[in-house]
Amino acid sequence: MRLWPKPESEVTTEERRTLEEKRRVCLERWDHRAEKRRRRMKRLEERTAPARWERVREKLKAIGPVWAWPDEMYGEAARLGMSPCKVERLKPHVLGRDQGRRLLGEMFEQEHGFDMTKWEPFKYTPPKPEPRATASETREEESWPEPLGTEAFHGLAGEIVRAISPQTEADEAALVMQVLVSFGVLVGRGPHIRVESDRHCGNLFALIVGDTAKARKGTSWGRIKDIFARIRSANVLASWPPVVEGLSSGEGLKWAVRDPSATPAKKGGQSVVDPGVVDKRLLVVESEFAQVLRQCARAGNTLSAIIRVAWDGGKLQTLTKNDPITATGAHIAIIGHITAAELRAELTQTDTANGFANRFILMCAKRSKMLPFGGDQMDEAVMSHFAARLGKAAGKAMSLGPVSMADDARQLWGAVYPELSQGHPGLFGAVTARAEAQCLRLALSYALLDELTVIKAEHVKAALAVWKRAEASARHLFGQALGDSVADAIRGALRQAGAGGMTRTQISALFLRHHNAERIQAALNLLQSRGLARFEKQLTAGAPKEIWLCA
Repeated sequence: MRLWPKPESEVTTEERRTLEEKRRVCLERWDHRAEKRRRRMKRLEERTAPARWERVREKLKAIGPVWAWPDEMYGEAARLGMSPCKVERLKPHVLGRDQGRRLLGEMFEQEHGFDMTKWEPFKYTPPKPEPRATASETREEESWPEPLGTEAFHGLAGEIVRAISPQTEADEAALVMQVLVSFGVLVGRGPHIRVESDRHCGNLFALIVGDTAKARKGTSWGRIKDIFARIRSANVLASWPPVVEGLSSGEGLKWAVRDPSATPAKKGGQSVVDPGVVDKRLLVVESEFAQVLRQCARAGNTLSAIIRVAWDGGKLQTLTKNDPITATGAHIAIIGHITAAELRAELTQTDTANGFANRFILMCAKRSKMLPFGGDQMDEAVMSHFAARLGKAAGKAMSLGPVSMADDARQLWGAVYPELSQGHPGLFGAVTARAEAQCLRLALSYALLDELTVIKAEHVKAALAVWKRAEASARHLFGQALGDSVADAIRGALRQAGAGGMTRTQISALFLRHHNAERIQAALNLLQSRGLARFEKQLTAGAPKEIWLCA
């Protein structure tokens, strides 16, 4: 019998850890065998008559160790880390409890090198690691957009957000964006900027993107709504416009801002069937914008097309016999709330290609601070003061037509225009393709909030600060995604494959053979053209093998 060459008290932690790991594996094996034994016994009992079951059970004890040895002996063997196959060689069905323990002790000493009687059961407890962010969480934090630039807090919009911010967990970027959208729809289609033959009004589409129940998206809108809902004016059209939700079809959106309809009367003239809607301003607030994206993806649904026309400011109509509804002069703005996962999953390749996605300004949002009991409500007098100033600015803006740029603004715009006009590859480039138009509309809203009739350089700077945050949000959400679901899936698989790469057969297997060779080849060509993947030829006994690698 070999003994441990040093006292038991000097056995290292590493040695104990190794032994504990072996014991853990043996316990799992014993548990597995015990479960198999229980299942076999149950099947035998079900197939055997009750009168014969006791006799059968007695006979089974002579078959082998899996039936005869006491359960505590199997537990002792597992505790010591003894392999089941070794223990069964002892023929335990003929051993008593004391004899079995002695033989187990001798086997343990021979295998591990020290006397079992001097060995105290030891359970190694590794030090509890400090909480550490996962790799995905670290990347998310590293790529999170920088806070909104100070230029974005210009004028009345900045004053409102600065007054709200100390008493709310909402993100300041979400607050600023929703102030601009709300004011843009409030002023209507009167004030606008002309770019060649295009007319850009103040209506904006914004998507606030953040974690559900954590980003305080709904809280941010609630704060802004409380102020704008207090706007009152002698001019009905200068009051707060209707706020709706539940976008599901293009026909429903047109109906909310429809023109009057009439039919020919029997005695000549026209008979009014529907007086229509007088106020063509409409703000749509969708707290579950993922549902809107699903509706847009449905075959035959015209919602996506109508939303695109609504942003452009054209006449809303569908030339079909069964849908004669039209809406002229509609002024529609949209605020949508969505999570990043839903946006990535529901935004289809069609939405990026047809210009639906780039009509929305994306703004990432997260909780700005911890307020366990929530923030206090703003003083009623303060909210009424802001509402009065908003109403005054809107009333003045409604009397305007074309709005021009001052000389300093034109000089600044000329300097930044080439950079804004520069396209970007992939999905990021697709959702930020309307940078110039979005910045013009943002600058227009800032100028109108200042009750001015021209856009100045500070308004352009404020718009650029908002757009910089929006562009960073889009980069955070989509990164280097190409917008092609097949190409993005292949690229992710190539990254995981590493230096070994993937064959064409393995790539095809990623999609369970649901895509043909032409579709996969198109995706590989896209990756290769963007410098994101490359392939090598490997010589084999037969035809050369094509191995694709992540570049």
